Parts: sequence; structure tokens; C-alpha cells
Amino acid sequence: MRRTAPRSTLRKIIKKHKPQLRLAANADLLVHLNFLLFLHRLAEEARTNAFENKSKIIKPEHIISAAKVL
Repeated sequence: MRRTAPRSTLRKIIKKHKPQLRLAANADLLVHLNFLLFLHRLAEEARTNAFENKSKIIKPEHIISAAKVL
């Protein structure tokens, strides 16, 4: 059985960690959460690509190759 958090709890978490994100009353929270999770995965993959190339700076090509993987 899948367990999900109540939408009110998700809304509080998003407002706490991302106050600049404006949520309308009818906004689908799962869309916002999926977007934030995608950005997190993209950042992790880009960081990994930079590390593999022995680069201290994340360059656009690292992000592009990470986006192709995701």
C-alpha cells in the first residue's frame, strides 16, 4: 500500500524551503515536487560529471550531458 503525505503538509514544506515559489490555490503540488526533484537529480548528475572530468567548476557541457542521461 502506497503512503502519501497530505497536500497541506507538502504545501507547508514547499513554503518553508522555497518561499519564492508561489503556489496558487489550485496548483498541483506533485508537479512542483517532481520539478524540484528533477532539478536536484540534474544538479547531482552534473556534479558527478564534473568530478569525473576532474573539474572544480560545473560547466554547461556537464549539465547538457546530465540532461541527456536523465
